[in-house]
Amino acid sequence: MSEPLRLDALARGWRGRLFAALIALIAGLPGLIALPATDRDEARYAQAASQMLESGDFIGIDFQDAALTQAPVLVHWLEAASVTLVSGTEARAIWAYRLPALLGAMLAAAACAWGAEALFGAAPALIAGGLMGAGMALSTVAAQATTDALLCGLATLSLAALARVYAASRGLELAIGWRTKLLFWLGLALAILDAGVIAPAIALSTGIALALWDRKAPWARSLGWTWGILLIGAVVGPWAVAITVRTDGAFWTDAVGARAGHWLPPGAHLLLAPVLLFPATALLPAAASEAWRGRAETGVRFAIAWLVPAWIAFELWPAKTPGATLPLCAAAAWLAAYALTKPLPAWSRWSGAGLSLLAGAALAMATVVLAAHFNGAGALGFALFAGAVAVAAGFAGAGVLLSPRGLASLGAAGVLAVTAHAVAMAGVAPRLSPFWTSATIKAALDRAGLDPRNGLTPGPVTVVGYAEPSLVFQLGTETEISDDVDDALDAIGDARPAVLEQSRIAAFAAGLAAQKLKAQPVASVDGYDYVRGQPIRLIVYRSEMPPPSNP
Repeated sequence: MSEPLRLDALARGWRGRLFAALIALIAGLPGLIALPATDRDEARYAQAASQMLESGDFIGIDFQDAALTQAPVLVHWLEAASVTLVSGTEARAIWAYRLPALLGAMLAAAACAWGAEALFGAAPALIAGGLMGAGMALSTVAAQATTDALLCGLATLSLAALARVYAASRGLELAIGWRTKLLFWLGLALAILDAGVIAPAIALSTGIALALWDRKAPWARSLGWTWGILLIGAVVGPWAVAITVRTDGAFWTDAVGARAGHWLPPGAHLLLAPVLLFPATALLPAAASEAWRGRAETGVRFAIAWLVPAWIAFELWPAKTPGATLPLCAAAAWLAAYALTKPLPAWSRWSGAGLSLLAGAALAMATVVLAAHFNGAGALGFALFAGAVAVAAGFAGAGVLLSPRGLASLGAAGVLAVTAHAVAMAGVAPRLSPFWTSATIKAALDRAGLDPRNGLTPGPVTVVGYAEPSLVFQLGTETEISDDVDDALDAIGDARPAVLEQSRIAAFAAGLAAQKLKAQPVASVDGYDYVRGQPIRLIVYRSEMPPPSNP
């Protein structure tokens, strides 16, 4: 299939990279703007960045009084800078905390195109970058104030630079200077400061695989190890030393195993890949078959070395998160774009078409079922539209392989997939009101004049039986999260608002009577704790007690 080669004139140089970054921007922006703060990681990261701005302490990473050890500090710094530039801590505007993630996704797509151009040519690079930017997984984490999108961008940049160094060592006519090597080491350094050793581990597994495969590694001698390691030390070292002194080393001991996920069996990432990589799904069988047939080619060999060893490691790791394999997606996009330049056997074309249809149908079904089960105002209508567009994207993906106008079908699949994702993120998800319990509680407190930040009632709010970080982010750092009804009674005695989970109401009522306290329920909030997978009801109480007199 030589049709993609017609894109060469439009894809050379900065144009292909800019196009890929723009696709990532368009795909991630709707969710960034529309989604409320999500639990748990996003709300924790955002709250920690907010506390940095409130305290002026940019060394420690804290959620209220507890130290966070999920990841190092870079994402918190960038979120704090973003909020300072475009919003403010009092606004609690989650979109401002998400901007670094969106920029990370744009970097991932652009770096994907930059690396692919050297190994496969301008047209496949444009296609690979577009597939990366439009992918469901990347466009979802682009709207989340977590480390995932930023890690993906930095790891992709570093591996793309390494790919160019490797290609030059195998005779490709590439001008590899200090800038390319700087991007490799700087990408690794910032990735370590963002998410620990994940990116270096991927780079190491890639290098080892290439050295074993080629039985030599001349490229390794030219990377600039001395100044590269010094650069990593200069970027990471000051904060690492400061946090070690601050916590007496506890940050590092607590960080072991802190990046948790749900246990899933080996193969789970592979099963999720057709959905997470959509709309590139149709090209996955062709990418696998053509990767095997073209394994002697420089670009294909590097992509396999990048993708396969690290993917196996992620599969074997017991705790899995959907975004774990994101730093490997550029390699898959490279192989998918490469496959489009080859005449494909019938089995890969038909299997890819069927896989694309199944993925589109699965996304449509998931969207409609969620909207029907957790229906908010107008959610089902948006879900039906998003589902129809996802199915159409699946058909367009099949057309890439079965239609004589494969390039047009690929463009249609990308546009339709991005549209379906945008409608799901901005039209469906925000209307699933049971999911956004914390936002609903905040709205109930506002309606009753009980948000202490408005200055109409003493604070902080005490919450018993509900401990999701998004509520702390919504209501402020001083919010008291507790599992003890006595704390709610103390709040009522101090004329402060209290929010209690329904199972605590009987004990709360008995305590009010015993202590001769008065409180009135002003709102009932029904929600769904999607982290624990169970419904929840919370009651908001107004104190009828006079505020304590100041001494």
